[in-house]
Amino acid sequence: MDINLAIAGEAGQGLKTMEEIIAKALHRHGYHVFSHKDYMSRVRGGHNFMQIRFGNVPHQSPREEIDILVALNQDGIDNHQQRVQSSGYIIFDGQSSEDKMISVAAKKLAQRINPRATNTVFLGVLWQLLGLELTELKQVIKERFKKEEVQQDNLELLEAGYEATSNSFSIEEPAKKGEEDYLLLEGNQAVGLGAAVAGVQFYSAYPMTPSTGVLNYLAARQDKLGIAVEQAEDEIAAINMALGASFAGARTMTGTSGGGFALMTEAFGLAGVMEAPIVIAEVMRPGPATGMPTRTGQGDLSFVLNASQDEFPLKVIAPRDQEDAFYQTFRAFNLADKYQMPVVILRDQFLADSATTVPKFALDELEINRYLVDEESWPEDKEYKRYEITEDGISPRAYPGQLSGEVVLADSHEHFESGRISEEIETRNAMVDKRARKFEKQRREDTLEPLYQGPEKPEVLMLGFGSTYGVLKEVQQKLSAEGKSVGMLSFNDVWPLPTAELEKRYSYNTHLVVVENNNTGQFSRLVTAYTEIGTDYRLLKYDGRPFTTDELYRRMKEEVKY
Repeated sequence: MDINLAIAGEAGQGLKTMEEIIAKALHRHGYHVFSHKDYMSRVRGGHNFMQIRFGNVPHQSPREEIDILVALNQDGIDNHQQRVQSSGYIIFDGQSSEDKMISVAAKKLAQRINPRATNTVFLGVLWQLLGLELTELKQVIKERFKKEEVQQDNLELLEAGYEATSNSFSIEEPAKKGEEDYLLLEGNQAVGLGAAVAGVQFYSAYPMTPSTGVLNYLAARQDKLGIAVEQAEDEIAAINMALGASFAGARTMTGTSGGGFALMTEAFGLAGVMEAPIVIAEVMRPGPATGMPTRTGQGDLSFVLNASQDEFPLKVIAPRDQEDAFYQTFRAFNLADKYQMPVVILRDQFLADSATTVPKFALDELEINRYLVDEESWPEDKEYKRYEITEDGISPRAYPGQLSGEVVLADSHEHFESGRISEEIETRNAMVDKRARKFEKQRREDTLEPLYQGPEKPEVLMLGFGSTYGVLKEVQQKLSAEGKSVGMLSFNDVWPLPTAELEKRYSYNTHLVVVENNNTGQFSRLVTAYTEIGTDYRLLKYDGRPFTTDELYRRMKEEVKY
């Protein structure tokens, strides 16, 4: 079973609230849920829609065809009617004689009880159409609306909508019973939760769509978790505050989107020369400049890899989905501390704002490692050198006041082992080489190979990074079911770029297809630069929307002819 619901209307009509209520209730019924948002950068008006895909198996990609459309205005019908399957339904407030149109006098019903709760009538109609009992949906509504009188109004209108239709869209019983072993999480929530479990102590950010969800998540829980959360006046202040907290020994993080990260680049380089651990959640949206604030894209990859001047160790991790975002965020903090460097968690709006059911996290398997010096075992006669030249390039890290009588220095200039400024040739060369050894160590020991799915040596190999994982996985399965020899590689770590799994799966008769959301094939160029393997096909999309399964499958047939 694979059902695709869509809710369409304008900003201000409560689409997001409906989407959250429906997704949570379906999750509690025991279904796997995947939802994503397509919304304009405006508070009122325009055209927005939300899609909720649910069934008995997990999905992480959108579908084009709609089974049930809830249209809150005429634009909702006009924009999406052609995508509704012949066996599907459109729920709307109006009159129609078409079989697929379910008309309900929602505003009229709501007028006598609570006009602000009109959408709840649609929820009742939807639940009747799906053949689901109202128990779970009623509980979610009670949790959403705290005032008793508001609860009662909504519950009454829910019942009215439920009784307003007799149409039935047959769905299967859920394969997973209950919600005990699953969570329903958005991508930004997953990153915030991963940071909290990793022991983040300080988070600073300036609100910028679509990264603000991380700030909201941590700010709402800062008292309970003992986290200091600061809404800075701008992104320059945000990253510098985080670096100051890092110097003081705290686990720190900041978050932004491309335009904000542009302001952070000078301090990004400061983190490199200071060798200061910091995690940066960068959520991509189309640019340049303001671009399309609420849309998605993968156009920041080259920018992030080359941000700030000169060379220094850094790590760039692109989570595949919400579950992966949690674990990769936790991993990012340990890597930042271990190698004393900035680690970027690179996502896009699609992954940040979409939500899905994920298995509850295996917290017992996670271990926080701070990699600070142990003051109890530090030799009394040993001088502390913050940038001590070591064989692996990793110097002992202490925070000010940790070691009695020792001074901890950091500077934006090149420096001696002590941290004091130096422009001597020997010192410069020694420090660059030290940092290079550290980078090589983390490339060799702490780089994840991409996830592979497919035959040992495929005829066609699809590549992608980050959030394209869901659509790549589904299209690979679909083509394999047709007897095609096709494989899929989804990259987590994009810098340093792992190459072993690609070289293992690739042969000279393999056709390489790179799928990414930008105009110039940035990931394709990165792969070719570090493997000398050329790309045969670039399937690119840069209109601010994610790939759908149907679209990528169609383009594989039409462009790759496979």
